[in-house]
Amino acid sequence: MSETALADQNYDVDLTPEPWALHLMGLINPLVVISGNLLGGVYTVMGVALVWGIGPIIDVLMGESKQARPPRESGVPFETLLWVHGLLHFVVMASFFYFAYYEAEISVWLVAAALSTGLCAATSAIVTAHELGHKPPKSAGWRLARMLLFSIHYSHFTTEHNHNHHKWVATDKDPASATKEQGLWVFWLKTIPGQFLSSVRVHNRKGRTGLRNPSLQGLILQVIALIVISLLPNGTVLLVGWLIASGIAILTLEYVNYIRHWGLRRELDERQTEMQSWNTEARWSRWTLLELTRHSDHHIRASVPFWQLRPHPDAPELPAGYYACWWPCLVPPLWKRWMKGRIPENTV
Repeated sequence: MSETALADQNYDVDLTPEPWALHLMGLINPLVVISGNLLGGVYTVMGVALVWGIGPIIDVLMGESKQARPPRESGVPFETLLWVHGLLHFVVMASFFYFAYYEAEISVWLVAAALSTGLCAATSAIVTAHELGHKPPKSAGWRLARMLLFSIHYSHFTTEHNHNHHKWVATDKDPASATKEQGLWVFWLKTIPGQFLSSVRVHNRKGRTGLRNPSLQGLILQVIALIVISLLPNGTVLLVGWLIASGIAILTLEYVNYIRHWGLRRELDERQTEMQSWNTEARWSRWTLLELTRHSDHHIRASVPFWQLRPHPDAPELPAGYYACWWPCLVPPLWKRWMKGRIPENTV
């Protein structure tokens, strides 16, 4: 391999790949949430405490990887891990509905369990759905991704993400790319309906209009699922809990979209580069979120599996990992102050 090709890899070829088992840390969250839902009471808070309390602290304490390791040649452990995450999510959901059914009332513990379950869905199931959503349509992985997204009422995500976001990222045509003027709360209000409407337009352009539009069909199925669950014993409790869990999962997903492209822009006819995505080598975020933080390379090589994503040293860098950015991001003036001076001039 030539020196130019080696440099393009963005890692030291003399190093060995990181142990794949590091990514097993991502399973801690669903296991904690399942335990909390089954134990009930104050234990339902454990998932919230892990993601919103302990997670940011670990993110800071574990720091960033300073030397990029080469990717692994074999993806078998990682492919298996994706399916473990995906299937475990349905156990998480089952444990939540079990708890909600026996709780039998809308209580503080129901809200805690719903928040824990929703945060788990965001950090485990949606991350998995994002990865599997890039598999060939109708494949087993692609179908699992659709089931995961349906479970939190966001079925249209794969269509919008693959066919619009990846094409128009960091432009005005992408509702998932935040401008530097937008705070997180305004972004949420615009991007959630904006992405759904964008997915509808994607199918319309392919001739699947009206009730033949898969995004509209997905919405109808979601409404039917909500109606059906409301008719079950303790249905109101189950319905409210599911809506809270789905809501926090969706908001968390769109928070991630926000920090991955905030303030980075390009012209419509400008070629996409690593400069249109924020990256971080924060270890806790990398290992528990399946390398979601190496986002520039994902946009440049969308078909490449997560375990082969490379860092881009020249790309914009977040000040911390995804967990640690959550609380500052909720206060837009604080977020903008923290990010001041980080936006590359040539991307504005």
